[in-house]
Amino acid sequence: MKNFEKYSSQYKTELLENILPFWMKFSKDETHGGYFTCLTKEGEVFDTDKFVWLQGRGVWMFSMLYNNLEPRQEWLDYALHGADFLQKYGQAIDGTWYFSLTREGKPLVQPYNIFSDCFATQAFGQLYKATQKAEYAELARKTFYSILERRSNPKRNWSKAVSGTRPLKNFALPMILCNLSLEIEHLLPAEVVEKLIRACIDEVMEVFYDAKSGLILENVTPEGQFSDSFEGRLLNPGHAIEAMWFIMDLGERLKDASLIEKAKQLTLRTLEYAWDEKYGGIFYFMDVKNKPVQQLEWDQKLWWVHIETIIALLKGYLHTGDERCWEWFEKVHDWTWKHFPDHEYGEWYGYLSRNGEPLLTLKGGKWKGCYHIPRGLYQSWKTLEKICLVETVEK
Repeated sequence: MKNFEKYSSQYKTELLENILPFWMKFSKDETHGGYFTCLTKEGEVFDTDKFVWLQGRGVWMFSMLYNNLEPRQEWLDYALHGADFLQKYGQAIDGTWYFSLTREGKPLVQPYNIFSDCFATQAFGQLYKATQKAEYAELARKTFYSILERRSNPKRNWSKAVSGTRPLKNFALPMILCNLSLEIEHLLPAEVVEKLIRACIDEVMEVFYDAKSGLILENVTPEGQFSDSFEGRLLNPGHAIEAMWFIMDLGERLKDASLIEKAKQLTLRTLEYAWDEKYGGIFYFMDVKNKPVQQLEWDQKLWWVHIETIIALLKGYLHTGDERCWEWFEKVHDWTWKHFPDHEYGEWYGYLSRNGEPLLTLKGGKWKGCYHIPRGLYQSWKTLEKICLVETVEK
């Protein structure tokens, strides 16, 4: 018997009583503004550099909870604390967003990474919903249109690749835009949103889809063709599965059951391919032809890959009732909750060895902040609540 209520309560409790309190207690820089993300397992700050995309994610997270869960003043205050720092120091003179800053806000790394811009857009889009301050809406819109202008050359002059020799486009940006299109829909003309949604669905579900393997590639040629190279053969199962729940959300918005079905099937296909049959968990990187990969961390088990998979499986079950989604959910849930949470100091480990032991005991750093786990817990909790309602009605 499926105990939806038990799982729902588990995800809700973990979010509200463990994850959010950890970040609110240890991450806020009361002296210079913004958030610390480099935290030890105990919550101590081990580096004070501030990564703009993680600052944006923090602002988004607490604004979203304020808007969608409960208008707690402490959540809004936390979001505003990060937003003020970003407004003061986050942007270069051309309006793009730096990758990292010193603790005081001096720029460290140029705005080569377009994902700083993506999460600034999300942050100020949600903050506008919470405050109705026009300056936040305008900042989100300007940044969003800048992203669209840079889509064909996200890194601009900071790209390491020699132009023209082996041009490739990467899956991450169209994946993010699937989610971003819904995040700031309230700030854009309807025709812009519709056009972007259709373009993103095509990119994710057609251009990067490899029909031969039935998997999503991480890189393809500008024409959407397969490149038989390290980069062209690369699979990032976490990216592919995360994109599938974005696509399911778009399918729900468009009332397109066939799109949802295809996303569900791709979720299951990717998971079947990427599951570690020996130790359990999901591989970080793979090669579509089973050749050796260049990423030395290929067999690590990462926090975000597993929590994003849980979301996709629950949404797949909600929309289609496919029992395979529920069976896989229980399997991934059990492995995830057995290995990632730190029951002594709180929060979750991010980087595990292949057999599930912590490789790094940090709770946050350059890449891990207050985002994937709380978002995943929130999405899973709310999806489980919807499943409960559906099951109740059907009975």
